[in-house]
Amino acid sequence: MRVFKPRLRWEIHAGFRINTDVKYAPLAVIDVPAVVAECTEKWFNQTLTRVNDSVIRLGIVQGEFHWHKHDNDDEFFFVLEGRLFIDLQDRTVELGPGQGVTIPKLAMHRPRAPQKTVMLMVENQTIKPAGDETPNSKP
Repeated sequence: MRVFKPRLRWEIHAGFRINTDVKYAPLAVIDVPAVVAECTEKWFNQTLTRVNDSVIRLGIVQGEFHWHKHDNDDEFFFVLEGRLFIDLQDRTVELGPGQGVTIPKLAMHRPRAPQKTVMLMVENQTIKPAGDETPNSKP
């Protein structure tokens, strides 16, 4: 079996840690509760694995992210624990455990979680997780 050595890549956007390295190779068991237990940050995003041209990311979040959009990519959010609100220009989508939503490309949005929330995200592997707009962008 091939040994997987992830490239350590991460960014911090306004205090939000976004890890774009792939943590788990194909056939590796992904232990989400262990990753959640290790997390000490209020806004943490870790790429778990790659599936074809997409990545599966784990978000452990509390607070508000900035308004942003993705010019070329849709983004799927699926809540495992807690409550996630995704503010859009004309409404807010509220998600609880077991619920998900796809945010289409070009849609200005702002994820926020009033309490600790654990979610999965499915995105194109080339997406800019912090968005194609600056953190000062508003709808």
